[in-house]
Amino acid sequence: MNNELKLENQICFPLYAASKEIVRLYTPYLKDIDLTYTQYITMMVMWEVKEINVKELGNKLFLDSGTLTPLLKKLESKGYVERNRLSSDERNLIVKVTEKGLELQDMCKNIPGCVAGCVNITKEEAENLYKTLYKILGNIKED
Repeated sequence: MNNELKLENQICFPLYAASKEIVRLYTPYLKDIDLTYTQYITMMVMWEVKEINVKELGNKLFLDSGTLTPLLKKLESKGYVERNRLSSDERNLIVKVTEKGLELQDMCKNIPGCVAGCVNITKEEAENLYKTLYKILGNIKED
């Protein structure tokens, strides 16, 4: 068999499997506050920026509009964000975090630490992994 086609030789597989397992670790914490992982990372951006163009939000999260639109509708129905069109340019949809959305941040503050405790890697290993993954994402985005 060609070594290039062995699963154990693929960088994509451990990335995929690790990502899936990390999201699984988040699930019980997020279930308690009725969020999916994708909703959670969306709210993380919203807590940071407070207001953002939908296209820019999609770029930050690496999500297309087909995924982002229903996700934002769900967050809006929960009262965490508001979506409004700019009066100066109707094509421009702006998302803004609500007061209720800001209150949610306090409920989530311990989640990253809880999940990090399950991963069991050193701070240096985590920093190196972070840099490598963002390098990969940057290289892919440039293509």
